[in-house]
Amino acid sequence: MEERKLHAGERLDDLLIGGLKIIQHEQEFCFTLDAVLLAHFAFVKTKAMAVDLGCGTGAVSLLLLARGVEHVSGVEISPAVASMARRSAVWNGLADRFSVLQADFRNLKGLLPGGEYELVISNPPYRPPGHGRISPNDRIARARHEITANLSDVVAAARYLVRYRGRFAMVHLPERMAEVIAALHAAGLEPKRLRMVHSAADKKPTAFLVESVRGAKPGLDVLPPLLVYNSDGTYSEEIQSYYRQGLT
Repeated sequence: MEERKLHAGERLDDLLIGGLKIIQHEQEFCFTLDAVLLAHFAFVKTKAMAVDLGCGTGAVSLLLLARGVEHVSGVEISPAVASMARRSAVWNGLADRFSVLQADFRNLKGLLPGGEYELVISNPPYRPPGHGRISPNDRIARARHEITANLSDVVAAARYLVRYRGRFAMVHLPERMAEVIAALHAAGLEPKRLRMVHSAADKKPTAFLVESVRGAKPGLDVLPPLLVYNSDGTYSEEIQSYYRQGLT
């Protein structure tokens, strides 16, 4: 088991929910508000078993545990980042509920059982190569751009893992919504809930959240927009409530 300690260049950040702490490194991709939004958006059943594809340092996984998920299996391709996620689990006393598999989620057969998970979740790389500025830091570039895995890979991994009538939740860019929904539908993961994320009421959406159900009939419930900020630049009442209520 990983030790409860920080390595050179690492820092211990506060998730501001449930007293949770997370280990991060400035030279690696650090979690954003999208992780909090995704963890809150997902429909959670207590005692559920979940998988976090591309879990990074573990932000979404830790927040799912705060909401009552019984166990999360994180899958992370980077050995250094996987180590941080494991040590974050130890730091929070959650090593028995959050396990991290250092692996490529494009090759999960034989590593995790297929068709057995109630919930699969992912905050995947948003942009294909050639779209948007690619970070000169290879580690951050892999987290933001589809360098090691693309949308099809994420959907295929989710389809392999999720049980019949289980759910797959993800966050992505609005400009790729048609592509995302088409990929989910083609894989038998029928989109059932969708919510646009806006920085403010008068701004275009910056992201969208979608949850699909394996084997469900077509029929998409489009929820009211999620506004992140008030007109004065403070967090909206909904965002503030996530922290006050501990994400329950």
